[in-house]
Parts: sequence; structure tokens; C-alpha cells
Amino acid sequence: MNYTIRICGEAGQGIQTTGEGFSRLFSSLGYNVFSFQDYESRIRGGHNFYQITFGTDEAYAPKKFLDLILTFDKRGLEYKDVLHRGGVVIYDADSLRQSESDERFINCPFRNMLKDAGLKNIFENVLSFALVSNIFSIDKKYVYKVIQDIFSDKSEDILDQNMKAIDIGYNYDIKKKIDLPPSNSDSKILLDGVKGVGIGAIGSGCKFYSAYPMTPSTGVFQYIGANAEKYNIVVEQAEDELSAINMTLGASFAGVRAMTGTSGGGFALMNEALSLSGMTETPIVMLLSQRPGPATGFPTRTEQGELLYAIHAGHGDFPKVVFAPGDPLECALLTNKAFDLAEKYQIPAIVLTDQHLVDSLYSYEKDLKIDLKNQDYRLRSAEFESYQDYKRHKFLDLNKENPLSPLAVPGEGKQLVFTDSDEHDEEGHITEDGEVRKKQLERRYFWKIENIRKEISPPRIYGNKNSKIVLVGFGSNLGILKEIANNKKLSICTIHYSEIFPLPLRENSEEALNKMLNAYVTICIENNASGQFQKLIESEYRLKFSNNIRKFDGRPFNYDEVLEGIYAII
Repeated sequence: MNYTIRICGEAGQGIQTTGEGFSRLFSSLGYNVFSFQDYESRIRGGHNFYQITFGTDEAYAPKKFLDLILTFDKRGLEYKDVLHRGGVVIYDADSLRQSESDERFINCPFRNMLKDAGLKNIFENVLSFALVSNIFSIDKKYVYKVIQDIFSDKSEDILDQNMKAIDIGYNYDIKKKIDLPPSNSDSKILLDGVKGVGIGAIGSGCKFYSAYPMTPSTGVFQYIGANAEKYNIVVEQAEDELSAINMTLGASFAGVRAMTGTSGGGFALMNEALSLSGMTETPIVMLLSQRPGPATGFPTRTEQGELLYAIHAGHGDFPKVVFAPGDPLECALLTNKAFDLAEKYQIPAIVLTDQHLVDSLYSYEKDLKIDLKNQDYRLRSAEFESYQDYKRHKFLDLNKENPLSPLAVPGEGKQLVFTDSDEHDEEGHITEDGEVRKKQLERRYFWKIENIRKEISPPRIYGNKNSKIVLVGFGSNLGILKEIANNKKLSICTIHYSEIFPLPLRENSEEALNKMLNAYVTICIENNASGQFQKLIESEYRLKFSNNIRKFDGRPFNYDEVLEGIYAII
């Protein structure tokens, strides 16, 4: 059994704090939690909401229908059309200057209650947090704990006032009560895409991160910055995206694992340096956190509109990998794999996320362990000193297990480490020799892409593997695919791709491809207008989807609308 709460209000009213508070509360009680935000690109005003789904059933994706609405603005009253039967709306009629006669609306005079207690309106969200927790029959001690954790850096006086606001919320005589089923689980931890990418980068040995702030990539920048001293990482805010990626290339060439992050507009500026990474074979990892474009588009909304751009970014032929994780755990694991393949094959690697993924919270078991690989492929110190006749771009020697010339660290040996952005010979010096060019492409492109493809994992398959209805998606739609697969009334097979480019070898994807080829109905789901993922799969594997479901209004799919779309098709 799951429940869904939506907290509504203007920017500046503490909506995010309240929503995260509920996410922490329910996860601490052992419930499965999924929460996401919908917010405007403004500091004050507008209309935002924070939605939490929690309960004993698995929760991975947004829901359309709500059990409880807590609103601090009039816009929140308009969501009554998506209330479940028995659902309620909590609001302050005096504050909103609007009274509702519908029995589902419960008027709670938050501000008058605070005024009578000598507290300011700023504690309105804490009072309401306590009141709603009381509706769900949650022991007050757990609410105390969550608020203490959230405001742990505040003064004793502020904490005391917050505790007082909690008491007011619990003492309010509200008739509505919901008895939650026992969770049958220990407390859980919460992760979002930001932490997932950050953990993956730090665990991969990243020692340099440079970026220019751009929503929705900035969270990773801040997370790594907050942990920089602890893990001995240099974090640099560049003056623009061109500087950010070139600093990252410089750091990598100098011998450390390096990363940069941006969104679409910043990524556009980075393209020339991305090609520089390909030509000089300097490994870097790039976070491309998508938002709707073109230009500045919807700065705080979500979309999957840069898939083909990421794959085809840069000029000329050079290999890269593009990963599109589906949840925070995949964010960590695929960021780690991006670092490993970037270093092993001396290429750029792109981690493709979006606003929905980086801002959403998912619950995991508290003993979650994330196994990360950190193998150093560089040629260093003593080994470099003994290395004979080092050539940075030596032609392929297919008699060796790894025929690529290792990436040596300048200054750790007496031999010169040299490269150039023009076509170059084995030593790295400029050349215009056609035969040398062909040999360089044999190693720099053909050999690498062929061997990288062997390391790409096949898509994951969920639900009824014998179903003749197949739903296929990528990236942040993993949650939707998993929940649709769990629907007991609809026998369906869902397939999720997260390792996007190069796509896995046909023989490694045989199970998934056979399911698509033998299905009566194949549906491709993605958050863009042009069907970029559908085009990619169809062109690569020479198959045709019979249908598609696309969304491009800047909001993520919710479970119910996808279910309605599937029923409309079949």
C-alpha cells in the first residue's frame, strides 16, 4: 500500500525543506520512498510543488493521483481533480483568503496558531509538517528527530521554536486520521542523482572537477566541492564552460582523473575541446545534465532532448562513450564505468542525466554497498623510467594484450610526453602524411570503438519476459519501466537501456532484441519531441517500433499517464 503527498506553495515558502523532511521521515521509518520536485526558475513567488510517494510497495516514479495535498498558495487548491477517493486538502483559508465548501478541504489556521503561540509565519511549514505527520499517526519523536537533523546547524533558540511548532501541529484537533501499515523494514537511506554521480566520481579517484554553474548540473559541482577537502580534490569554478573543459583536459594530461559538468548550452561551448580530447587521446568525463532547449529553454524543467547531440558531439571521427543512468545507484555505477573506460581507452566519456533524475530522491536499504573500480592505467614514475623509446601515439602493436601506447604522466620520467591538436605522428608531432593519418585512425578510432563495444552491457529486462507487449526506454524513465512491469493487471515486458553509445553488440543484446522483434506491440517511451532514442535503436538494430509515447512539456512522465497511453495503444 502506497500513499502520495503533494506540498504546494511559492518559491521561498520552504516547500523543498518540507518535502525533504517528509522523505527523510518516511524512509527513517522503513518505508519505500520516491519524491520529486516541480519548480519555476525564480527565487521568490511563482508556484512550486514537492511530491512524495511512500509505503510498503516499491516506489520509483511520479504518480498522477494524490492522497493528500498540503498547500500554501491558491494554485494548490486546483489539484483537487487528481485526489483519490478519500483524499484531503490541508490549507489555511485566512492566509489564502479563500474558503472551500468541499468536505475534502480541511481548513487549518496555521498562521493564527503560530501567532497565538508567539511564533513567526516562517514556522508555518514545520507546523504543517507535524500536523500531516499526526494525520498519518506517526509518533512525534520521529518528527522531532527529522527537524533536529535538518536544522542541526541552527542556534538552540531556533531549534526550540521549531520544536514548539511541532507541538502545536500535534496538539491541533484534526478529525482525519490514516493508520499506516507497518513497514516491515529497517530505516532506509535516500539518494538522488546528484549524490549518485558525486559518489561515482569520488569513488573513481576523481582529483579535479571544473565547471561553470548551470542548472541542473550545478548540484554535482556543489557536492564534489563540499567533499573536496576530505578527498583531496581540486574544485575550480571557471569563468565559462570553455575554460572549464580546457582546465579539465589540462589536469588529465598532467596525470589525474578529471571531470567537468554542464547542461545543454554549456555543452555546446565545450564541443571544440571535446574534439581536442578525442584527437590528443586525453581522457575526461563529462556530465551533461539535460533540460529542455533550445537556447535557455526551460531552465528548471526536464527533458531527454540531447541524446543524439551527446552521441554526435564534436567534429571529426573519434570514439566516445555515452551513458544514461536511470536512478541514483546507476548514476554512481555508470559514472565509475565512464571513468574506467575513459582512462583505459584514452577517450572522453559522457554521463547523460536530466533535471528529473538529479533532483529526485529514491530510498535504498541502509546497508547498500556500491562496488566501484579504480584501476590506474597511466604510465608512472619507475615504470616510465624503464620504458624504452616512449611514443605517445605509437601505432598499434596487435601482438600485445593492449596495443595502445600507455598514457604517460609528464615529469615522472625523463622521456618527453608530447601531443598536438593537429594530426600527428607516433611521437605526437604535426604531420600531413596520408598514410600516417590512416594508421592513426586505425588505432584512434577503429580499434578503440570495436573494443569499447565489447564492454557495453546489454539492456535490463523487467516484467513478463513472455509478453507480446514490450515497452522500451532509456535513462531516467527506468522508474516508469519498473513500475509498469510490476503492474499485476497488465502483463507486459519492459526493457531499459542505460549504456547508450556505442550500443551493445547485437549478440550481447539478443534476448532484448528477440523480445522486440517477436512482440505484437512495441512501444518506445522517451521525453523528447523527435523520438531520438527510437531513431537510434531502429537505425542500429534495423527494427521498427509499432508505437511510441512521447512527452516534451518539461515534466517527467507519471505512471498513470503512461499506463493510460499503453491501454490506448493496445
